[in-house]
Amino acid sequence: MRPITVLVTASGAPGTAALLRALRANGERHLRLVGTDMSERAVGRLLCDAFHLVPAGSDPGFADTVAELCGREGVDAVLPQSSFDLQGLAERRESFPVPVLVSSPETIRRSNDKAETYAMLHRLGLPAPQFRRVHGAAAVAAAAAELGYPDRPVCFKPVFSSGSRGFRILDPTVDRAHQLLEERPGSVSMRLEEAVELLPAEGGPELLVMELATGGERTIDGIADGERVLLGHPKTREAMRAGLAMYFVTLADEGLGALADAIVAELGIEHFFNIQLVGEQVIEVNPRISTIVYQEDLNIPYLGVKRALGEISAEELVALRARVRPGRTALRYFDQVEWDAS
Repeated sequence: MRPITVLVTASGAPGTAALLRALRANGERHLRLVGTDMSERAVGRLLCDAFHLVPAGSDPGFADTVAELCGREGVDAVLPQSSFDLQGLAERRESFPVPVLVSSPETIRRSNDKAETYAMLHRLGLPAPQFRRVHGAAAVAAAAAELGYPDRPVCFKPVFSSGSRGFRILDPTVDRAHQLLEERPGSVSMRLEEAVELLPAEGGPELLVMELATGGERTIDGIADGERVLLGHPKTREAMRAGLAMYFVTLADEGLGALADAIVAELGIEHFFNIQLVGEQVIEVNPRISTIVYQEDLNIPYLGVKRALGEISAEELVALRARVRPGRTALRYFDQVEWDAS
């Protein structure tokens, strides 16, 4: 098969090394990698064949910069990793000379607006936390009380966020001394009065105050076509460190597949997606690639690129569902790369 070049954005993201390794080890062709990031310390600078600094994904010039790099580097497809990169690329995807693996601007907007996502889930009759969309400390306190605080913990995060950024659990039983002396910095639990003290009395960022979902974490990742899931990959999500899951086990879970089909159809998600659950409640819908449990005979990132290039059909992807191996396990760990500064 002809060699191709794939541009991977946010190439300093935690899953970058595994993603780049999988794309290279596709078993079919030589695949050249171009990494971009807003930081020169991104690991993609060392692991890709070429690397370029770009503006932040929220910068109005981000998509233009990526488009210019596509021409300069002979790129065949653009694979965004970060939620912050999606909106700008989606708004320009039709003008790119190559496929950009991103959904429509409206799909990205609706998915990234967590309050709208929850309202949609409730409308569809799918399990999701009760929530309030608010501004300011007083409204946060009132919403927390409506959702049961202090009799039970609640949580909040910005309406527009990515990963665990800005997520906090409001818990009246938090042991501040234990946090100070026994825990690493960065605990997500705090008391309501502490949050109220830090937030502006009125205004400020729009926040989502939610019922705290409890139970084991699961996700379903995969490839969609705007109407249905073509290839789904359910797994557990365990052993959190610094807001990142570090341990995953692939599941046989038809219920997750049906749930994902309903969400994909409603939002019109194309290309990669990630849907997260805590217990039975959906807490995140991400229209982008996320952590993959790789198999030697099921390379989901590469299959997504092939689909975007028109090299594999929807039905061929559907037929590959049988290859997903329940019990396949992934353990993430910290590694490092050394080089001599020039």
